Amino acid sequence: MGTTSKALTLLDYFTRTRPQIGLSELARLSGANKATCYRLMTELVEHGLAEQVAATKEYRIGPAVLRLAALREATVPTREAALPLLQALAVATGETAHMSHLVAGNLVTLAFAYPATHGMRVMMEDADRLPFHATSSGHAILGWLPGDTVDRILQVPFDTAPDLVPLMPAEVRNRIAVARAIGWAATANTFEADVSSFAVPLFDAQGQVQGALAVAAAGPRLTDATRAAIPRQLIASAREIMALWGGLVPAELSALWRKTETQTEKVQG
Repeated sequence: MGTTSKALTLLDYFTRTRPQIGLSELARLSGANKATCYRLMTELVEHGLAEQVAATKEYRIGPAVLRLAALREATVPTREAALPLLQALAVATGETAHMSHLVAGNLVTLAFAYPATHGMRVMMEDADRLPFHATSSGHAILGWLPGDTVDRILQVPFDTAPDLVPLMPAEVRNRIAVARAIGWAATANTFEADVSSFAVPLFDAQGQVQGALAVAAAGPRLTDATRAAIPRQLIASAREIMALWGGLVPAELSALWRKTETQTEKVQG
Protein backbone atom coordinates (compact mmCIF):
# COMPACT_ATOMS: atom_id res chain seq x y z
CA MET A 1 0.00 0.00 0.00
CA GLY A 2 1.43 3.38 -1.03
CA THR A 3 1.77 6.45 1.17
CA THR A 4 -1.30 8.09 -0.36
CA SER A 5 -3.42 4.99 0.22
CA LYS A 6 -2.22 4.71 3.82
CA ALA A 7 -3.08 8.35 4.49
CA LEU A 8 -6.54 8.11 2.93
CA THR A 9 -7.24 4.92 4.85
CA LEU A 10 -6.94 6.89 8.10
CA LEU A 11 -9.95 8.95 7.04
CA ASP A 12 -12.08 5.80 7.17
CA TYR A 13 -11.84 5.77 10.96
CA PHE A 14 -13.85 9.00 11.25
CA THR A 15 -17.58 8.40 11.64
CA ARG A 16 -20.70 10.22 12.83
CA THR A 17 -20.18 8.77 16.29
CA ARG A 18 -16.40 9.36 16.21
CA PRO A 19 -15.95 12.72 14.45
CA GLN A 20 -12.68 13.60 16.22
CA ILE A 21 -9.76 11.26 16.89
CA GLY A 22 -6.51 11.85 18.73
CA LEU A 23 -3.13 10.63 17.51
CA SER A 24 -2.86 7.79 20.02
CA GLU A 25 -6.34 6.53 19.12
CA LEU A 26 -5.53 6.69 15.40
CA ALA A 27 -2.43 4.62 16.02
CA ARG A 28 -4.47 2.06 17.96
CA LEU A 29 -7.21 1.87 15.33
CA SER A 30 -4.86 1.63 12.36
CA GLY A 31 -2.17 -0.54 13.92
CA ALA A 32 0.49 1.94 12.81
CA ASN A 33 2.91 3.69 15.15
CA LYS A 34 2.28 7.26 16.29
CA ALA A 35 5.14 8.69 14.22
CA THR A 36 3.69 7.23 11.03
CA CYS A 37 0.18 8.41 11.89
CA TYR A 38 1.49 11.90 12.63
CA ARG A 39 3.31 12.07 9.29
CA LEU A 40 0.29 10.85 7.33
CA MET A 41 -2.16 13.13 9.13
CA THR A 42 0.18 16.08 8.60
CA GLU A 43 0.01 15.43 4.85
CA LEU A 44 -3.78 15.24 4.97
CA VAL A 45 -3.93 18.50 6.93
CA GLU A 46 -1.67 20.22 4.37
CA HIS A 47 -4.13 19.29 1.62
CA GLY A 48 -7.20 20.26 3.63
CA LEU A 49 -8.52 16.70 3.88
CA ALA A 50 -8.11 16.80 7.66
CA GLU A 51 -7.70 19.49 10.28
CA GLN A 52 -6.47 19.57 13.85
CA VAL A 53 -8.64 21.00 16.61
CA ALA A 54 -6.49 23.50 18.48
CA ALA A 55 -8.07 22.95 21.91
CA THR A 56 -7.74 19.15 22.00
CA LYS A 57 -5.10 18.42 19.32
CA GLU A 58 -7.53 15.85 17.91
CA TYR A 59 -8.09 15.49 14.19
CA ARG A 60 -11.31 15.75 12.23
CA ILE A 61 -12.36 15.72 8.56
CA GLY A 62 -11.11 18.84 6.76
CA PRO A 63 -12.90 21.40 4.56
CA ALA A 64 -11.46 20.04 1.30
CA VAL A 65 -13.71 16.99 1.70
CA LEU A 66 -16.75 19.27 1.57
CA ARG A 67 -15.56 20.80 -1.69
CA LEU A 68 -15.00 17.37 -3.23
CA ALA A 69 -18.36 16.12 -1.97
CA ALA A 70 -20.13 19.18 -3.38
CA LEU A 71 -18.37 18.74 -6.73
CA ARG A 72 -19.34 15.07 -6.84
CA GLU A 73 -22.95 15.85 -5.97
CA ALA A 74 -23.09 18.64 -8.56
CA THR A 75 -21.87 16.37 -11.35
CA VAL A 76 -23.43 13.09 -10.18
CA PRO A 77 -26.29 14.09 -7.85
CA THR A 78 -27.00 10.63 -6.49
CA ARG A 79 -27.96 11.58 -2.98
CA GLU A 80 -29.92 14.76 -3.59
CA ALA A 81 -31.79 13.31 -6.56
CA ALA A 82 -32.81 10.23 -4.60
CA LEU A 83 -33.68 11.86 -1.26
CA PRO A 84 -37.31 12.88 -2.12
CA LEU A 85 -37.98 9.34 -3.36
CA LEU A 86 -36.39 7.94 -0.22
CA GLN A 87 -38.66 10.09 1.91
CA ALA A 88 -41.68 8.98 -0.11
CA LEU A 89 -40.70 5.34 0.41
CA ALA A 90 -40.54 5.87 4.18
CA VAL A 91 -44.03 7.38 4.09
CA ALA A 92 -45.41 4.60 1.89
CA THR A 93 -44.04 1.79 4.05
CA GLY A 94 -44.29 3.51 7.42
CA GLU A 95 -40.75 2.31 8.09
CA THR A 96 -37.15 3.56 7.82
CA ALA A 97 -35.88 3.77 4.25
CA HIS A 98 -32.18 3.96 3.49
CA MET A 99 -29.79 3.89 0.57
CA SER A 100 -26.23 2.56 0.60
CA HIS A 101 -23.37 2.86 -1.86
CA LEU A 102 -20.24 0.87 -2.62
CA VAL A 103 -17.19 2.94 -1.67
CA ALA A 104 -13.71 1.42 -1.92
CA GLY A 105 -15.01 -2.05 -1.20
CA ASN A 106 -17.20 -0.96 1.72
CA LEU A 107 -20.96 -0.62 1.94
CA VAL A 108 -21.55 2.94 3.14
CA THR A 109 -24.86 4.54 4.15
CA LEU A 110 -25.56 7.35 1.69
CA ALA A 111 -28.93 8.64 2.89
CA PHE A 112 -31.91 7.66 5.02
CA ALA A 113 -35.43 8.84 5.81
CA TYR A 114 -37.71 8.17 8.76
CA PRO A 115 -41.50 7.76 8.77
CA ALA A 116 -43.63 10.13 10.81
CA THR A 117 -46.22 7.51 11.70
CA HIS A 118 -44.37 5.54 14.37
CA GLY A 119 -42.59 6.67 17.51
CA MET A 120 -40.58 3.45 17.48
CA ARG A 121 -38.38 3.39 14.40
CA VAL A 122 -35.16 1.81 13.18
CA MET A 123 -32.41 4.41 13.57
CA MET A 124 -29.65 4.84 10.99
CA GLU A 125 -27.50 7.67 12.40
CA ASP A 126 -24.87 5.29 13.75
CA ALA A 127 -24.82 2.96 10.76
CA ASP A 128 -22.08 4.58 8.68
CA ARG A 129 -21.09 1.21 7.25
CA LEU A 130 -23.24 -1.84 6.75
CA PRO A 131 -21.76 -5.34 7.00
CA PHE A 132 -22.26 -7.29 3.78
CA HIS A 133 -22.90 -10.59 5.50
CA ALA A 134 -25.57 -9.46 7.99
CA THR A 135 -27.77 -7.05 6.01
CA SER A 136 -30.31 -7.37 3.24
CA SER A 137 -28.48 -4.54 1.44
CA GLY A 138 -25.28 -6.58 1.49
CA HIS A 139 -27.00 -9.72 0.21
CA ALA A 140 -28.81 -7.79 -2.54
CA ILE A 141 -25.55 -6.27 -3.78
CA LEU A 142 -23.44 -9.42 -3.50
CA GLY A 143 -25.93 -11.24 -5.70
CA TRP A 144 -24.86 -9.05 -8.62
CA LEU A 145 -21.11 -8.79 -8.06
CA PRO A 146 -18.51 -11.03 -9.75
CA GLY A 147 -17.75 -14.27 -7.93
CA ASP A 148 -14.15 -13.35 -7.13
CA THR A 149 -15.29 -10.06 -5.60
CA VAL A 150 -17.83 -11.89 -3.46
CA ASP A 151 -15.15 -14.34 -2.33
CA ARG A 152 -12.87 -11.49 -1.31
CA ILE A 153 -15.61 -9.68 0.62
CA LEU A 154 -16.69 -12.82 2.46
CA GLN A 155 -13.13 -13.53 3.61
CA VAL A 156 -13.60 -10.93 6.34
CA PRO A 157 -14.44 -12.55 9.71
CA PHE A 158 -18.14 -12.38 10.56
CA ASP A 159 -18.92 -10.55 13.80
CA THR A 160 -22.29 -11.27 15.42
CA ALA A 161 -23.60 -9.85 18.68
CA PRO A 162 -24.92 -12.42 21.21
CA ASP A 163 -28.57 -11.33 20.77
CA LEU A 164 -28.51 -11.62 16.96
CA VAL A 165 -28.96 -14.52 14.57
CA PRO A 166 -25.48 -15.72 13.54
CA LEU A 167 -24.85 -16.24 9.83
CA MET A 168 -22.15 -18.66 8.74
CA PRO A 169 -20.42 -18.26 5.34
CA ALA A 170 -22.37 -21.13 3.73
CA GLU A 171 -25.69 -19.65 4.80
CA VAL A 172 -24.69 -16.19 3.60
CA ARG A 173 -23.89 -17.65 0.18
CA ASN A 174 -27.28 -19.37 0.13
CA ARG A 175 -29.00 -16.09 0.94
CA ILE A 176 -27.03 -14.32 -1.79
CA ALA A 177 -28.16 -16.97 -4.27
CA VAL A 178 -31.78 -16.49 -3.20
CA ALA A 179 -31.48 -12.71 -3.54
CA ARG A 180 -30.12 -13.16 -7.06
CA ALA A 181 -32.87 -15.64 -7.93
CA ILE A 182 -35.83 -13.53 -6.77
CA GLY A 183 -34.42 -10.01 -7.30
CA TRP A 184 -34.51 -8.80 -3.69
CA ALA A 185 -33.15 -9.77 -0.28
CA ALA A 186 -34.58 -10.05 3.22
CA THR A 187 -33.05 -10.52 6.67
CA ALA A 188 -34.37 -10.58 10.23
CA ASN A 189 -32.46 -10.11 13.49
CA THR A 190 -29.07 -10.45 11.82
CA PHE A 191 -27.85 -6.84 12.11
CA GLU A 192 -30.10 -5.43 14.83
CA ALA A 193 -32.41 -7.19 17.25
CA ASP A 194 -36.14 -7.18 16.36
CA VAL A 195 -35.43 -5.59 12.98
CA SER A 196 -36.37 -7.02 9.62
CA SER A 197 -34.87 -5.59 6.47
CA PHE A 198 -35.66 -5.79 2.77
CA ALA A 199 -33.43 -4.53 -0.06
CA VAL A 200 -32.99 -4.33 -3.81
CA PRO A 201 -29.77 -3.55 -5.74
CA LEU A 202 -29.12 -0.27 -7.54
CA PHE A 203 -27.17 0.02 -10.82
CA ASP A 204 -25.26 2.69 -12.74
CA ALA A 205 -25.48 3.63 -16.41
CA GLN A 206 -23.20 0.71 -17.34
CA GLY A 207 -25.43 -1.80 -15.57
CA GLN A 208 -22.91 -2.30 -12.74
CA VAL A 209 -24.29 -2.69 -9.24
CA GLN A 210 -23.39 0.36 -7.15
CA GLY A 211 -25.50 0.14 -4.02
CA ALA A 212 -28.81 -0.85 -2.53
CA LEU A 213 -32.17 0.59 -1.53
CA ALA A 214 -33.63 -0.85 1.65
CA VAL A 215 -36.43 -0.67 4.17
CA ALA A 216 -35.67 -1.51 7.81
CA ALA A 217 -38.75 -2.33 9.83
CA ALA A 218 -39.51 -3.15 13.45
CA GLY A 219 -40.05 -6.90 13.25
CA PRO A 220 -42.95 -7.16 15.72
CA ARG A 221 -44.90 -4.60 13.67
CA LEU A 222 -44.71 -6.50 10.38
CA THR A 223 -47.74 -8.37 9.05
CA ASP A 224 -47.98 -10.78 6.14
CA ALA A 225 -49.46 -7.97 4.07
CA THR A 226 -46.60 -5.57 4.75
CA ARG A 227 -44.00 -8.30 4.14
CA ALA A 228 -45.53 -8.79 0.71
CA ALA A 229 -45.94 -5.09 -0.03
CA ILE A 230 -42.48 -3.79 0.92
CA PRO A 231 -40.57 -5.56 -1.89
CA ARG A 232 -43.02 -4.13 -4.43
CA GLN A 233 -42.62 -0.63 -2.98
CA LEU A 234 -38.83 -1.01 -3.01
CA ILE A 235 -38.85 -2.07 -6.65
CA ALA A 236 -40.99 0.90 -7.69
CA SER A 237 -38.76 3.35 -5.82
CA ALA A 238 -35.56 1.74 -7.15
CA ARG A 239 -36.79 2.11 -10.71
CA GLU A 240 -37.52 5.80 -10.14
CA ILE A 241 -34.14 6.41 -8.52
CA MET A 242 -32.25 4.71 -11.33
CA ALA A 243 -34.27 6.64 -13.89
CA LEU A 244 -32.98 9.84 -12.29
CA TRP A 245 -29.42 8.49 -12.23
CA GLY A 246 -29.56 7.12 -15.76
CA GLY A 247 -29.05 3.66 -14.25
CA LEU A 248 -29.51 0.53 -16.31
CA VAL A 249 -31.40 -2.38 -14.73
CA PRO A 250 -30.17 -5.73 -16.08
CA ALA A 251 -32.83 -7.47 -18.16
CA GLU A 252 -32.72 -10.53 -15.92
CA LEU A 253 -33.42 -8.45 -12.83
CA SER A 254 -36.16 -6.45 -14.54
CA ALA A 255 -37.93 -9.72 -15.35
CA LEU A 256 -37.63 -10.86 -11.72
CA TRP A 257 -39.04 -7.57 -10.50
CA ARG A 258 -42.03 -7.87 -12.83
CA LYS A 259 -42.66 -11.33 -11.43
CA THR A 260 -42.62 -9.99 -7.86
CA GLU A 261 -45.03 -7.21 -8.78
CA THR A 262 -47.38 -9.66 -10.51
CA GLN A 263 -47.37 -12.00 -7.53
CA THR A 264 -48.13 -9.13 -5.17
CA GLU A 265 -50.97 -7.92 -7.36
CA LYS A 266 -52.52 -11.40 -7.31
CA VAL A 267 -52.31 -11.52 -3.50
CA GLN A 268 -53.93 -8.10 -3.22
CA GLY A 269 -56.60 -9.03 -5.73
